[in-house]
Formats: sequence, structure tokens, C-alpha cells
Amino acid sequence: MSRGFSIGIVGGGAAAVCLIDALSRTRSEPGSLTVFEPSPHLWRGRAYQVDTETLKVNATPDDMSVRAGDLQHFEKWLETRDKVIGVRSGVDRWSGSRFAPRTVYGEYLEQTAYAALGELRRQGWRVDLVGEGVASASRAANRVLLRTGNGRARAFDYAVLCVGGDSPKDVYGLGDTPGFTGDPYPIIDKLADVGEQDHVAIIGSGLTAIDIILSLAAQGHQGKISLLSRRGVLPGVRQKAVPFELRHFTPHRMEALAADRPEVSLEDIATIMRAEFRDVGADLDAVVSEIIRVDLEDPVDRLRRQIEEVDSPHMGLRILQRAVPETGPDVWPMLREQDKVQLLRAHYRTIMSLCCPMPPGSAGVLLELVEAGKLEIVAGLQNITPNPEAGFDVVTAEGHDFTADRVVSAVNASEGRIPTSAAPLVTSLMRSRVASRHPHGGLHIARPTSQLTTNGRPDPRLYGLGNIAAGSLFFTFGIPSLVDRSQDIVGAILQHSETVTAASQETTEEVLLTV
Repeated sequence: MSRGFSIGIVGGGAAAVCLIDALSRTRSEPGSLTVFEPSPHLWRGRAYQVDTETLKVNATPDDMSVRAGDLQHFEKWLETRDKVIGVRSGVDRWSGSRFAPRTVYGEYLEQTAYAALGELRRQGWRVDLVGEGVASASRAANRVLLRTGNGRARAFDYAVLCVGGDSPKDVYGLGDTPGFTGDPYPIIDKLADVGEQDHVAIIGSGLTAIDIILSLAAQGHQGKISLLSRRGVLPGVRQKAVPFELRHFTPHRMEALAADRPEVSLEDIATIMRAEFRDVGADLDAVVSEIIRVDLEDPVDRLRRQIEEVDSPHMGLRILQRAVPETGPDVWPMLREQDKVQLLRAHYRTIMSLCCPMPPGSAGVLLELVEAGKLEIVAGLQNITPNPEAGFDVVTAEGHDFTADRVVSAVNASEGRIPTSAAPLVTSLMRSRVASRHPHGGLHIARPTSQLTTNGRPDPRLYGLGNIAAGSLFFTFGIPSLVDRSQDIVGAILQHSETVTAASQETTEEVLLTV
């Protein structure tokens, strides 16, 4: 008995959950779905594994829903959970908004995934979960062959790469040096042996670094914490939510613009953004200044100022934080190459720091630690080496050298965005000439469908979701982006499957008529 199409999903993290939920909401001929995930953190990924509840997601529930078209899906799940356990966690004391613990969000991902798989089974789908990674892949006729580490190959009609991101880089080659922690997650285990008075140096100043600081503070750490980076730029501070909708800088407007011209400039984008800002009385120049002056403002002064602006009525940053993840993926492929290079080199990390801000409560704890003399933010990091006697010697460009007892890496993953564990898989796809590396990181994909492309030709049977699309897209990792791209992928698969089925039926009819 023939069945519908088969899908192989490589990776079982948050991206896969978004994809599976989107698939479960369709009504196609039932087929088969196989998920490959070797880690013990199925559905949770690295970011949302079981850990201390001190770690919070950095967005409100409406931005964390994996259900397309239902921004309240996570919020309703949280309310049900609150009633069951009798506790409402994650309410921010500065803004009143809710930022759920990451481990709780991991529960949501798990339950949503299994509910979606249950729905698929009810529709007649066969579902398999394989606790192995995919080591290589190739194309054979109209199928995709996925091979696991033991050499076993499985054939699928479609494959989606949801390989996630990489762990922090060991920039200074500290490796297995006693006292060095290369990957801080799960923090509840990795930092449990930090001495109460230890001087802890954290490499990096992004959201992972904030997680480490908050966790140390929560476990009663009294020693000094040094936050080390080249620039000393902290994530921005999320402002109190104000409801609004984009009117000009929308995916629909970008589609219309793309129909009129092959590429656009930053000046074109600025004109559209000015209209967006003008409609709500916001000041675009103030946001541009926030971006270009980040290295000129003392990081503590910037932190303090942004905390004071949590309740600000000015909408500028709120527009930026909505526009970049919502419309950024549509704008990026249209930009001139020189503009892409300029943005990536000069402003990418600053824009990401503003568009992926920390909760106000987290910022408040950081400021309290700074004012108590327990936390310092050190820019100009040059080198860290093991001290011959004990600890680690830290060298900075500003001459602020010292010795730390512990060093924890919170450095962002490599710019290539291909996780180390997925490198053999990507290499095999490139050797088979069904995938190609993007010069700005990740793999080439077609923006409308997320299909892998080579020489500009999309492959309707191979897809990339999440960080593996970096370079082709500007914003790849936020939940809203994953939800949108999942809808694109499911829609493309269904359309292609229907086309193939229709062509097959026409061929069969022609054969019968000939006979």
C-alpha cells in the first residue's frame, strides 16, 4: 500500500519543533517523518535544557510561541502550568513583563513536540525518532540519502537540516586546563564547584555571559567577576512592551520592492524605515546614533541609561526589534553586496545586541553587582594564559592585567554558523554538489522556500532551517523567524509533492491510453 511522502529532519531542537508543529497543522496525505537527534536534550537543544530557573528567555511569551498564527500559544501553556504547580514564575520586577525560565520553555518545547507528533500519528503518519546523528547525505534520483555514524542509510523524499548552533569557541586554546569551562551549559552542573570567593573571568559579553553572572549571583558567589571582551558591549535592555504593527517595513512591501528592482541600497531601506518611524512619531536618527556610538559610551553608563529607559514612550528601539527579525530575512537577499559587507563588518554585533536584549530584571542585577564592586566590565581583551602557579593571567590592551581563579567561555559560535558536529554532513553535501557555502556564513538557501541552492538552483528536496541559513538570511535564530521559515518549508514541500503526484498521475494515464 503506497503512502505519502517521507521527511527526514536532521536535528531535534527548537527549530525542529516549529517545523513539526507546522506540519501537524496541515491536512495532507499521511506519510512518514523521521527525526535524527543524538543528544539527550531532544526538543530542548543546547539553549533550553534542564537547568537552573535563574536563566530566563529574553523575550515575552508572545515572541516565544512556536504555533504559527497563535501568539498566545505559549502564554496559554504557561497559564495552564501555573494552575497545576501553583506558582507563576518569571515576572520581571522592573517591567512587569514575563520572561519564563529557559528550562520551563524547554518543557513547553517538549510537550508541543510530542503533541504535534501525536496529531500526525492520528492523521495516519508514521513517526520515528532516531537517537543518532546524521554523518553524511547525498542525492540519489528523487530521494535524499541520510547516513548515520554507523553507516546505515535511509532514503527520504525530503530532508530538512535543523542542526542548530555551535558551542562557544575556545579562542585562547585553554582546552582541558583545570579551572577552565569551555561550555557553561548546563550551568547548574558546570559552575557548581566555583568557590565562593573565586575571581571568575568570563570571556564574552553576550547573553550567555549574562546567564553565567546571574547564576553565580544566585548561588551566593561573593568573589569578583570580570566580564572580558574586545569591545565591552553588553546586550541591550528590553523595554516594556507596547502593542503596534509595522506598516511600511513589512515582508509584503519588500516583495513588491523586489518585483520592481533586482537589488536595493541601504538608502532605499532607510527611506522606508523613516516612514515607519514617522507614523508613530519615533526618531530614526536616535536609533542610528545608538548603533554607531556604542563604542563611545562607557558600558556601565549605557547599561544604567537603558534601564532608566525601560518605560520610555519612544518607539524607536521597539520598531527595530520588531523589524529586524520580522522583515530582515526578506530585505537581506535584496541588498547590494557592498552594503551587506558594511553591515556585517561594522554593525552586525551591535544590531544583534539591540535586537536580542536582556530582560530588565537581568540588567538590574548586573548594575547592582557593578555598584557593589563585584562585577567589572573589561574591554580590550588580548590574551588569557594559564598561570604557572595557579589560575589564569589576563592581558588587556588597557593595561588592566590580572590573575583570575576561574575562566568561563561565553564566546559566540564561529561566524560560519556550521556546528562542528554538522561539519561532516555539510562537507558531504558540498562534495555531492547539492549544497554550497555562503561567503557570509552558513549555506546558500532560496529565501522564499529555504531550499538549499547551488549555482542559484534550488533543490526542492533539501531545506535548511535556523543558523545553517546564516549568510543567506540576516536573522535566523529567533523563534518568530523559525516559525515563519517552517511555514515556508512545509508549504514548499506540500506544493512540490502535489506537483510530483499530479505529474505521476498524468504519466500513468498516458501509459494506459497507449496500452
